Amino acid sequence: MATLNTESNLPAPDDFYGELIGLHRDLDPTQSALVNAKLILLLANHIGDTGVLRAAMAAALEDVARGG
Repeated sequence: MATLNTESNLPAPDDFYGELIGLHRDLDPTQSALVNAKLILLLANHIGDTGVLRAAMAAALEDVARGG
């Protein structure tokens, strides 16, 4: 089983963030939530490792619980 990499791993993270924000630019809140859900499912399928996905969900929830 692979482990969740939480270190910066994108060659140009600011560029990716800009593209991610741009993806949502002309969407209403419902469309934006749907795009997020589809993106999550596509990436989860690409990762394909349930353990890594569970670790990512736990990390995301922990961050939210801390107010981030």
